Amino acid sequence: MSLLAQDSLRDFQLASGHRVRFHSLPALAELGVGDVGRLPVSLRIVLESLLRKLDGQRITEAHVRQLAGWQPRAERSEEIPFVVARIVLQDFTGVPLLCDLAAMRGAAARFGKPPSAVEPLVPVDLVVDHSVQVDHFREAGALDLNMKLEFQRNAERYRFIKWGMQAFDTFKVVPPGIGIVHQVNLEYLARGVQRDGDVYYPDTLVGTDSHTTMINALGVVGWGVGGIEAEAGMLGQPVYFLTPDVVGMHLKGKLAAGVTATDLVLAVTERLRQAKVVGKFVEFFGEGAASLTLPDRATLANMAPEYGATMGFFPPDERAADYLAATGRSAEEVDAFRRYFQAQKLFGMPREGDIDYSETLTLDLASVVPSVAGPRRPQDRIALTELKPRFGELLQTPAAAGGYGKAAGGAAAKGLTHGSVLIAAITSCTNTSNPGVMLAAGLLAQKAAARGLTVAPHIKTSLAPGSRVVTDYLAKAGLLPALEQLGFGVVAYGCTTCIGNAGPLAPEIESAIAAGDLVCASVLSGNRNFEARIHPAIKANFLMSPPLVVAFAIAGRVDIDLAREPLGEGADGQPVFLRDVWPSLDEVGAALAQTADPETYRKLYRDLADANPLWAGIQAAGGEVYGWEPSSYIAEPPFFADFALQPSTAQPVRGARALAIFGDSVTTDHISPAGSIQPSSPAGLYLQAQGIKPVDFNSYGSRRGHHEVMMRGTFANVRIRNLMLPPDADGRPVEGGLTLRQPDGERLSIYDAAMAYQAEGTPTVIFAGAEYGTGSSRDWAAKGTRLLGVRAVIARSFERIHRSNLVGMGVLPLQFRDGDSAAGLTGDETFDLEGLDGELRPRQDATLVIRSPGGAERRLALTLRIDTPVEVDYYRHGGILPYVLRQILS
Repeated sequence: MSLLAQDSLRDFQLASGHRVRFHSLPALAELGVGDVGRLPVSLRIVLESLLRKLDGQRITEAHVRQLAGWQPRAERSEEIPFVVARIVLQDFTGVPLLCDLAAMRGAAARFGKPPSAVEPLVPVDLVVDHSVQVDHFREAGALDLNMKLEFQRNAERYRFIKWGMQAFDTFKVVPPGIGIVHQVNLEYLARGVQRDGDVYYPDTLVGTDSHTTMINALGVVGWGVGGIEAEAGMLGQPVYFLTPDVVGMHLKGKLAAGVTATDLVLAVTERLRQAKVVGKFVEFFGEGAASLTLPDRATLANMAPEYGATMGFFPPDERAADYLAATGRSAEEVDAFRRYFQAQKLFGMPREGDIDYSETLTLDLASVVPSVAGPRRPQDRIALTELKPRFGELLQTPAAAGGYGKAAGGAAAKGLTHGSVLIAAITSCTNTSNPGVMLAAGLLAQKAAARGLTVAPHIKTSLAPGSRVVTDYLAKAGLLPALEQLGFGVVAYGCTTCIGNAGPLAPEIESAIAAGDLVCASVLSGNRNFEARIHPAIKANFLMSPPLVVAFAIAGRVDIDLAREPLGEGADGQPVFLRDVWPSLDEVGAALAQTADPETYRKLYRDLADANPLWAGIQAAGGEVYGWEPSSYIAEPPFFADFALQPSTAQPVRGARALAIFGDSVTTDHISPAGSIQPSSPAGLYLQAQGIKPVDFNSYGSRRGHHEVMMRGTFANVRIRNLMLPPDADGRPVEGGLTLRQPDGERLSIYDAAMAYQAEGTPTVIFAGAEYGTGSSRDWAAKGTRLLGVRAVIARSFERIHRSNLVGMGVLPLQFRDGDSAAGLTGDETFDLEGLDGELRPRQDATLVIRSPGGAERRLALTLRIDTPVEVDYYRHGGILPYVLRQILS
């Protein structure tokens, strides 16, 4: 331990009378490092990690002093090496990560090193929550039927996960059927503070899902990273990030009656997207923040990726301590949480003027109104009263301008019209973690059922709670029968519709959509509604609170003014309006009072290994090295096939071709394989060539451990638009993963063109507009790009996680400057990248040389978006995984 770390040790007393130690931040002033009392709370928690992990090598005293001297509006060029306390994974991202670790063990064995040298150095929890799909609904036993299908489809994956449990000492698994990773993290995995012997320190983490930020509600510093970064963190590398700006979000006032936490988060998402907080920490403070319940805070923290922030952080306070107690943590843990942060002078919600922020924004909670968001992006908030005219406007707006290009009045087919609701899902960690809105949904359902309202049978309804606790308190409040009566029976405990696991619609429904070219809708309580994510056939997807999901399911359409038009006709023949069935604050409060029971949490999270008999029945191989049995789900990744102990020199990018040219807001849902696998797609054709029938395709997410499937699904989204392709005969943009292979202009799938370019040795690049790579932290968006042979991505701007993941896979991210863009490129040009052939420097200049077929040449200035010195090392080694493996083997 360094001298500064040793000198910062102080002690505090627990309620038991024991005195324990901690690395004191207030002590830094007397040690001459600086008075950190006005730093944002989130930065002080990061600073504690630097101080505690100071080793003079990876983390130096200069790092501690630099962060302790953080200035609100300084230039950001310094990197922070952050060592986290633990890592959480979900199975879609965790399985490919486990594949990489298994491949690294195989590589270590080939070089004569013990495979056990590749071992997570921090605790890792994998929650299996993304595998379940809504096949059965509105029928008795739907929960069990969906889970049985889940185990049939995923047996190969689950055997592999179980191998990992026995192969790695620090790798723990929460089995299927328990809940969604972020809600399980909030209710169970998070401890508030951790300890090493008698030294206490804050709970911190990164997770392989962008909504890891939900844990920020508890005062826990953590955010989502790609599996690539998480692997490095597991293997002892710090998580490196640029010193951030911290935006203070001052919440004041109180929410009005009838306004939910979901309405608040949609307002905050819209506001913070406009404020451009991408890559920044957001820290909530003020009397309004203090008044929010912990679950309401979790709703706001969860959607940090939607508003673009690295975190949406709430400082630890009495509300957080009360939540830990209410969810079953021991009295000793809660006491340590409270006393630790009091000793650090970090306990309690800051007031206006207490903290120096880079920028301060203010929101009066009283100004928030009931809202939805959509039809394609979470930040596109629409006041509930404006949904009907807005949907009508979007219908008639040309597709090239972001609309649907439909005639007024619209078509109809088999009883469906534009705006018909076909999926209504209470889903996602965002809202199912919040008892207030879940009970409100149950109360609305109870009132609606009592009035004789029903949901049309063609609407696919589902309730997928984020944990079994939700079902317990809904049952105790007597609300499950009414939800079931309206079709919202429990179908799964996991991330379903929001992640793209809505499951199939009835064939006649899909036929009707196609026949009428209809813009039908889904309504869901999730956080993601990107194109083709919810269901490929449904073009309009709206996020909203759980009670509004029930309301729109009853109404059956989204082109309705719920303030003036009835939801439907009651049993007495009279119209029933939303206001007639909306629960009051008192009714929700009374239901909440019946459901607080810490022992329920302790009981439901006890003995997880034996909680699911289907999981207990999975038999797995043993041993330190995986045998890679033949499988269409799990395959040894090719990233270490040509591994050498010394990195090779990166080849220059000369004579490159454009694999695709994209516009703005291309998300990782567009880039990364997600959702269903189409039989005619490259991945579908590959699976059929392996003898797998389309009915057994499962989803891309379930096959994330097989690179042959995933690389074929990269850029294969049915809604992605490659601007190289001319519009169709009706003037509409061509959608789907297609490109023009040059120089002959042959139309091919992006995968087939990429393979052809690789075979002839031609490098390829991707061009894009602003906000490239927003969306979930999907490592395959970067891995697939790399395996397709793409050498560089050139965009107007990047989302944080995807940019770093491209570097982590050895792909160059480059950014246009001075208002330049890919506008004017047609795709038949060739491209050189100059200035990148020698030693690279973070954010250095580069030049794009563009040569047209006729010989004309122009040059554009670019900025290399390798942002930190350690990222230069990652790129030089061909990616973060070869870099870490070389460190281990040396």
